[in-house]
Amino acid sequence: MGRTYYVYILASRSRNLYAGVTNNLERRLAQHRAGIIPGFTKRYRISRLVHYETFGDIHLAIAREKEIKTWRREKKLGLIEYHNPRWNDLAADWFPKQKTRTAP
Repeated sequence: MGRTYYVYILASRSRNLYAGVTNNLERRLAQHRAGIIPGFTKRYRISRLVHYETFGDIHLAIAREKEIKTWRREKKLGLIEYHNPRWNDLAADWFPKQKTRTAP
């Protein structure tokens, strides 16, 4: 049985973009959302999944990630808007909602 690999694009509310690759998209997204990965995504609060692609070969997935990372911003926006024109968070229902505390 083969593994599945994902190339994904995350966006912040102000539409800063980040592309990555993983073999466990749910786990990786949870890490980004929890802010446990230091760096660009944590600093700019980039955690909304706006695009992803699946691959059965890690080499193809890495090549695709590298390809996307070399693109100009306009081309990345076109890819997202073609598949997800409303910029919906594709993982919005993957995680339980955080309960907000109310003052007593």
